[in-house]
Amino acid sequence: MSPERAIENLIYRYAELIDQGDLAAIGELLRRARFVGPEGEVHAEGGEAIAAIYRAFTRLHDDGTPLSHHVTSNLIIEVDGDTARSRSYFTVFQATQSLPLQPVMAGRYRDEFCRDEAGWYFTSRQIIPRLSGDLSQHLKA
Repeated sequence: MSPERAIENLIYRYAELIDQGDLAAIGELLRRARFVGPEGEVHAEGGEAIAAIYRAFTRLHDDGTPLSHHVTSNLIIEVDGDTARSRSYFTVFQATQSLPLQPVMAGRYRDEFCRDEAGWYFTSRQIIPRLSGDLSQHLKA
């Protein structure tokens, strides 16, 4: 598998996990990473700390999911040996009993990766929100 495809799969795996409400698996996916805010501030490092942020802010509904659908697009990956960077867009759609299907947030991801004998892994995930709608059913108050 090419480095670009392996990195692309990691990015798409994140979307799959958040939509499943599997916050522990997100922590595992990002276990070797920093979680970075929009201005470059580090909010957490390591899987347990990152999973704790998701547990604190992500509203899970009766089925155990956030009732969301994350779409990642406009993916640009730059590989340099055993390190890589990527930039992409995200759009979060949501529908609940009280919220009709709609986009609730859009923005950018900036990610960094390394490769070792086991393969590629995240070393940094930055989420940069650009547009937001009704987040009342997506985030905890």
